[in-house]
Order: sequence, then structure tokens, then C-alpha cells
Amino acid sequence: MDRTQRFGIEEEYFITDLRSRRMLAEPPAHVLAACREVIGDGFSYEMFQGQVEVASPVFDDAAEAATYLGRVRRELSQALAGYGLGFICSGVHPLADWRAQRATPQVHFQRLFEEFQIVAQRSVLSGLHVHAEIPTGVDRIAVLNEVLPWLPMLLALSVSSPLWQGQPSGYCSYRQVVCDEWPRMGIPEFLSDEQSFEQYLGLLKRSGALAKDANVWWGCRPSLSYRTLELRMTDACPRLSDALVLAGLFRIMIKHACQMPAPGSQYSLERLWLLKENRIRARRCGHHGCFTLAPDTEAISLEQWLILAEQQFGETARVLGEDVVFDHARQMLRDGSSAERQLRVFSAQSSPGLQGGQAVVDLLLEESRENP
Repeated sequence: MDRTQRFGIEEEYFITDLRSRRMLAEPPAHVLAACREVIGDGFSYEMFQGQVEVASPVFDDAAEAATYLGRVRRELSQALAGYGLGFICSGVHPLADWRAQRATPQVHFQRLFEEFQIVAQRSVLSGLHVHAEIPTGVDRIAVLNEVLPWLPMLLALSVSSPLWQGQPSGYCSYRQVVCDEWPRMGIPEFLSDEQSFEQYLGLLKRSGALAKDANVWWGCRPSLSYRTLELRMTDACPRLSDALVLAGLFRIMIKHACQMPAPGSQYSLERLWLLKENRIRARRCGHHGCFTLAPDTEAISLEQWLILAEQQFGETARVLGEDVVFDHARQMLRDGSSAERQLRVFSAQSSPGLQGGQAVVDLLLEESRENP
């Protein structure tokens, strides 16, 4: 087996005032310039002015990813501290009022706000996005169909958005609830191969539903810019170590599928239906969800699902030098999810409202600047 599987990671950060603990609606130009200088070529604007993105270079292994993202987080924290600011990396900002946020004045984002109105305005969200390279000659939709049933497991491990507008939402990933307000976001359509994907895009573009240069926003999608599959379902992770575990698991699953003689051949409408239900359970319950993987089988816990994942992908993980990733994933279970940690801190305050939200922001500020 080939021992390479190149990948890249995108993280999104909310710029946060250290006194009020609120997301900055309109950062001064010199603050954004400082962010751009620290992040370098990987810097990107996001939908809202108080949010920035880092798009990594291409990595060959997890050590490269840890070094690069660790440096970015450390230096960004130091640069922002000079202005009385910090950043948090989580699915939502616990104290961000979406009505107060300001759109980034770029043509691409302005078009989104014009077309989707309040849906775009409410999308003060951050995800962990992972690109995994697909070799030439391997059908990306076939690989997508092979890995899709496993993605709610990754979502359940990542959940970091239990609060919305300063209050518990009742979901471990409220970000994924808000995502469903958008069209063509969530679970991909049932497609057989890349040709059918191109037919799907072509039909939507001819009908006027999609612009000619537009893509879909599914929780996992073929990139139009790179020969990759892009994981988008997972919440942004406060702890960089958690983000690296999720990127490693996705990378291993993709590598395993690319080595199969007929990836995706077992994917069916029934499995699609179960995938949709498992995503609902993951965003609602996180680590405490129960998941049904195949028709006529009993529901299992997330811990049991991880055991199955190690049985399925363990050899591929060893080949890629990622064999410790399953130990690290089990440690994430023992530590509890980010959503659980946030809710514990929130409820521990004598006045859970604003005081609880501020305590959660303090927790996220600390975890986001930590390095593995």
C-alpha cells in the first residue's frame, strides 16, 4: 500500500474582545492586518468581519499539521492580545449576537447575503474543514459514498456549539441545525459516480439554481478547485489536538476507500436514510448518542463505533503512521466533548445567563490558544 495521503486543514476563528467576551463586529483595519501578517498566505476573510480563516498548505503527515497550526494559533493569540483581543475556535461564538455582526464587504459574500438574506445573517458559524487528496483515476463520488456513513461519528466527536445567543440550545452542535437552513448543505444527494455529480451540477446551473462558478456546501463534497474530498460537517475544535484527531480519522478513511477495488458499492438508499438519522443524533447528543449503522442491526454507542472504526481502518492507520489516532479519539471520549465542557462551565455559574456565557468564552479562549 502507498504510504502517502496528502491533506489540508481549514480553521475559522472568531475575533473576541477580552473585556466583554463578545465577538468583534467590525475589527479595525490594523487588527485584520495583524491577522493577515501572522497567518500569511493561508489568510482568508470569512462571511463576517469578526471572523478569519486559515487555509493550510498541503501536509504529508500529522506532525506537519500540528507544527503549522500550532504556530498560527500561538502567534495569532500573541498578536491579538496587544489590542485587548483574542480568538476562539468553536462551532459558534457563545455570546455572538447575529443581528450585530457585519458582513465582509467582498463581492462573493455580498452575493450570499443578497440571495439568502436572514439565513446568511444568522450563519455566524465556524467549521473544521479537511481536504484529503484523491488519486487520479479514482472516482471521488465512489470514495465519498464509502466514507459518508462514518461522518456522523466525526461530527459527534467534534461537537462544540451547544450555546446560541448566550443560552443552551438543547443541541451539542447547534451549528449543524443552522446549517440546515441553507440549500444543498448537509447530506449529499444519492449519486453513483462523478459523471452523475457533474450532471447534477449541470442541471442546477441550467435551471438557474446555481451560478456557473458555484459549488454545493454538503457536509462532505468534491472540491471544484482541487482533486480532493472536503469534510465540512465537523464543528470547529477549540483544542487543536482534537482537530488533528478528526483530520487523521478522515484522512485514514479516505486512504482506505481509495485502496478498495469497488469503494461505495455497499452504499444504498437505506444506508442514506440511516446516515441522515445518525447525523441528527450526533448533532443532538454528541458523545452520548446511539447510532444505527445498517438495516436490521441494533444501535451502538459512540465508543462501540470507534472500536468498529479501528477494526476497519487500523491497518491503513498503521501504514500512514497514524495508528495512535484511535487512542487519541478514545481520550476525547474520556475527556468529554467541547459541548459538555461548555455546558458544565455555563451551569456552574451562580447567574448562568451573561455570566455563564462569559465563563464559557473564557474556557474557549484558553483552549483555543493551547497547543498539543
